[in-house]
Amino acid sequence: MNNRLKIGITQGDTNGVGWELILKILSDNRITELCTPIVYGSSAAASYYERTLKEYDRVKFLNTEDVRRVDAGRIYLVECGPKDLSVTPGKPSKMGGEAAAQALRRAIKDLNSGAIDALVTAPIDKEMIQSDDFSFTGHTEFLAHELGGTPLMIMTSEIMRVGLATIHVPVSSVSEALSEELIVERLQQINSSMVQDFGIVKPHIAVLALNPHAGDGGLLGSEESEIIKPAIVKAFEQDIMAFGPFAADGFFASGQFKKYDAILAMYHDQGLAPFKTLTPDGVNYTACLSAVRTSPDHGVAYDIAGQGKADEQSMRNAIYEALDIVRRRRAWKRWSAHPLEHFEREKGRDISVKDLPQFEESND
Repeated sequence: MNNRLKIGITQGDTNGVGWELILKILSDNRITELCTPIVYGSSAAASYYERTLKEYDRVKFLNTEDVRRVDAGRIYLVECGPKDLSVTPGKPSKMGGEAAAQALRRAIKDLNSGAIDALVTAPIDKEMIQSDDFSFTGHTEFLAHELGGTPLMIMTSEIMRVGLATIHVPVSSVSEALSEELIVERLQQINSSMVQDFGIVKPHIAVLALNPHAGDGGLLGSEESEIIKPAIVKAFEQDIMAFGPFAADGFFASGQFKKYDAILAMYHDQGLAPFKTLTPDGVNYTACLSAVRTSPDHGVAYDIAGQGKADEQSMRNAIYEALDIVRRRRAWKRWSAHPLEHFEREKGRDISVKDLPQFEESND
């Protein structure tokens, strides 16, 4: 019987670095000591990229159509993608996008049914994946459509966690998209995720300003005084430890980010540019959905696809993070379901450390 967590892994765009990352990670058979990997992708694409990675051990896949019936210690492949798939590394193609979409849809079906415990997605080309059947701006929006809920994008690593108030929104539309209600909701989400997904008892959250110098008292914009500050006050009244708004440049340059458990950025590049610069092997986590999904913090990297140069560490970290979040979520669910009843049952018993959920203290 397989008691290890089952981690679904989608192939991503078959002309990008996705398969190279997957094969490099799975060539080390120690991965099966941590989980049961189930790859959703094309065996033809896998074979193509295996020939380019001669210094790595060949991955032994077992084909399956029923991921509920798998054994620990094995690596599985669920066949997905066009039957006439043509692999052209580094060259965008609609076929590569279709292969990514088919793998993603098949994996989401299993994730939704509980057949797999979490999903790790290799990078897609957001333009090439577009079709009559797939009209989403990215994984995040697709997952929200399929799983329900309002997703929060969190970039996470050992040194920082950055959530986004707005996600895939043009810079010209960011100010219009922001509202006091949205920022309060994002602070509620990030606070909840820090507790349940990351095990931080009382997270301290830094909120970034939208404008340079945090608006300079209104000289460079009024969003800080009219939207962001009132939202922080309202969140604080709800017992959320939110602080700011901080001017983004000084906040990261001074190292101030180290004092907080999480950061809420107002838009995509404001948060992701410093995150990727300071922690290049980080993970993209889609929080606040019914299931766990992570991915590496980079794209398809067409410029190095098929050359054996891709660094797999971010993808490996995405697998590790998915495993950790699933376990923390389950621990939190057990401990918060009936806390008084649980306390009475445990009272007077010598509880060992391994029995306790692994929660951290706040950094502050």
